[in-house]
Amino acid sequence: MTTRRLISSGSTFEEEVGYSRAVVDGDWVHVSGTTGFDYRSMTISGDIVEQAEQCLRNIEAALQEAGCSFADVVRVRYMLPDPADFEPCWPVLHRYLGNVRPAATMLVCGLSDPRMRIEIEVTAHRAPEA
Repeated sequence: MTTRRLISSGSTFEEEVGYSRAVVDGDWVHVSGTTGFDYRSMTISGDIVEQAEQCLRNIEAALQEAGCSFADVVRVRYMLPDPADFEPCWPVLHRYLGNVRPAATMLVCGLSDPRMRIEIEVTAHRAPEA
C-alpha cells in the first residue's frame, strides 16, 4: 500500500496557491520548485548566489522531513530568468549535489516574482523502509 504524505515549509505561498513544499509518495519524494525566500521572515536576498544557497537550505529541510537527504536526489531542475546567473551558482550547487550527480536540467523561464532569480526542484528516491 502506497502512503502519501504532504510536507509544508510554512510558506504563505503554499496556502495561497494550494500546493505542498514536498509530497512523499511511497519511496519517492517530490520537492516543489523552491525559491530563495527565507520562509521564516518571508525575505529574499537580491544576490543570486545567496538565493541559490537559500533554495538548497529550503530543499534540504523538506528532504530531511521526508526522511532522506541530498544523497537520495535523482533529478534536479534549475529554473532561471537570466541564463547568465547560472554559472555563478555552480560552486553552491556543487557543494550540495556534486557527489550525488543527479540527472539535471536548466531552464530559462520567467518566475512569478521579479525578485526571484532562481528556482530549484528535486526528486528523490528513498531506500525502502525495512
